[in-house]
Amino acid sequence: MIHVADAQGLRPTPDAVREKLFNWLGQDLTGLRCLDLFAGTGALGLEAASRGASHVTFVEQNRKVFRHLQDEVKALGNPASGVVLELCCADAVEFVRDAAQNSAAAYDVVFLDPPYHQGWLQKVEPYLASLLASDAWVYAEAEQSIEQLAGLRVIKSGKAGQVYYHVLAKPEA
Repeated sequence: MIHVADAQGLRPTPDAVREKLFNWLGQDLTGLRCLDLFAGTGALGLEAASRGASHVTFVEQNRKVFRHLQDEVKALGNPASGVVLELCCADAVEFVRDAAQNSAAAYDVVFLDPPYHQGWLQKVEPYLASLLASDAWVYAEAEQSIEQLAGLRVIKSGKAGQVYYHVLAKPEA
């Protein structure tokens, strides 16, 4: 069980939404590279690791939340052998801007669950496409429904309470 740090604006993805997300993505994420941007509790990235992802990068800017995430990752241990769990205490926009310049940083799954009402999705959008592998998925939570993001189209979506959640992918040619 993941413990939640006491921090303003931290809203872990509800269990029912996480279950639906991983039903959509598939239960087996073996070998995939994942980015949990705005990681918070790290629940999405840790779930991906437990389903076989080979590499999960967690990015969290809030130092208190980041320290809590580090403690949680240590306490849980490595969820599967061979999984690389990379924790970065960084600003999300700076991280994606820098990663976009490194062509080797292609992610198969990107989780976006930013604080609401601060325009974070729009801030990371210009860099998002350059971070993605050719058949990547992006999961985005928002305070409102979204139609597209960085040229990706919504392929699945739902709403739980005040949370709108979406899985996006590149349009098929």
